[in-house]
Amino acid sequence: MVQISLGTLKTLLFTLGPFLLPKLIGYYRAYQAKARSRPVPVRPLPSYIFTALNILFVSCLFALISTLPTFAPENIFQVTSSRLQTPNDVLFNRLGFMRPEGKLTEADELLKPRIASLDARCLYLYYGPSIVTYCPFCLSDEPMSYFWYAIPMILFPHVLHLFALGAATSTAIGGKEGNRWRNSAAMIGVGLALSECYWTGAGDWKANARVARPEDLNHFHWNMRIWRGIGIAVTDAALAAFIWASSTNRMFVVPPTAAERMETAMKVLEISRARLGALGIVRNVVVRDEGFRRKAESYWRNEVQIMGEIMDEREVVEGLRSALGSGRVQFPQVEEDARRFADGIIVGPTSAPNAVPL
Repeated sequence: MVQISLGTLKTLLFTLGPFLLPKLIGYYRAYQAKARSRPVPVRPLPSYIFTALNILFVSCLFALISTLPTFAPENIFQVTSSRLQTPNDVLFNRLGFMRPEGKLTEADELLKPRIASLDARCLYLYYGPSIVTYCPFCLSDEPMSYFWYAIPMILFPHVLHLFALGAATSTAIGGKEGNRWRNSAAMIGVGLALSECYWTGAGDWKANARVARPEDLNHFHWNMRIWRGIGIAVTDAALAAFIWASSTNRMFVVPPTAAERMETAMKVLEISRARLGALGIVRNVVVRDEGFRRKAESYWRNEVQIMGEIMDEREVVEGLRSALGSGRVQFPQVEEDARRFADGIIVGPTSAPNAVPL
């Protein structure tokens, strides 16, 4: 594995920073300008999206936890610090001394005759201890038999991951915002599974046969577990970011179709019509009820009196006189607009050619 020192990272940052930083600032400003001019405004995150994001968070968390050494299967060559060429008896004697009771377990006894040869030990590091220990038909002379036995175990975490992706992007949980990313998420999940199968089947399982020192061994099975967990976690985090950005209209905005706009307009008209109907009912009750009618008449008498007092104030009179004298208010135009508006209400917009559309 290539080691990158801190000094190398500093050199790369100082070399590429002056070129990359202005571009990043430009991209950010362009995004901000586009966000301000977007046809669809930013909205709060819908409540149902939280469930989809929580599913992805749990899947990402389990994937990262699976990469920890605590949950990895035991590697007897690492535990005993043994070379791949160490005699079998010496290797398992060291292993027995490290067991709690000072003797090998049942799984150790099953494994001992199965890794007696160098090829079998290479397969152990490549496919892991459970495959080599419990495969009933695998032979080191036929290394592909280990691969066929390992396929269900390779695919099992990816199947669970696909279930999580499917649940998060389903219409019932993620709505149309989550369902929009369903095909992409499924293709990425299947791609991760097929990639791991390909790398496992096409890899060089005999690469460790030429390694002399224990620290130079390539523990493929254990490394693949780490890369699998990282790949699943990155996929879940990226999908969660995409769902969040699209559901809040920050990115990947899809303008509503003509049918959706028509449906929204019809809903607004229905709500307005219902409110106008309710207002008519309230007005009818006020007119018919004597007590309500007296209160309404009293309100309008007070309104006329208050507005009359306001209009008689010196500041208001001077303001009106100034507006009329400067020509800012065109009374003929105001009267014409009022007449057209009244005609539009009484006659109707289709019957009055000069009426103002309501």
